[in-house]
Amino acid sequence: MKSVSEAEVRETVLRVLGNVAPEADASSIDPEADLRDQIDLDSVDFLNFVIGLHRELGVDIPDADVPKLRTLRGCVAYLMARARDAVSAG
Repeated sequence: MKSVSEAEVRETVLRVLGNVAPEADASSIDPEADLRDQIDLDSVDFLNFVIGLHRELGVDIPDADVPKLRTLRGCVAYLMARARDAVSAG
């Protein structure tokens, strides 16, 4: 994953979420609340969301880390940490 800002990661997360759940209103998402509950995502939708993040950002997301993506804030924090790890390892 190339170096990106937190705002870019957040924008990407919301864009991918909008692709999976086009009826979702990104402006009304509570960053602390479970995305599945807020947007009524089922497990397949959530899996598609995780796959979309992987495709958009080039970040491998192990199954064990998927629970870290439950909230918008969690997604951004996790993806930023992965980006930092990739940069420092690169």
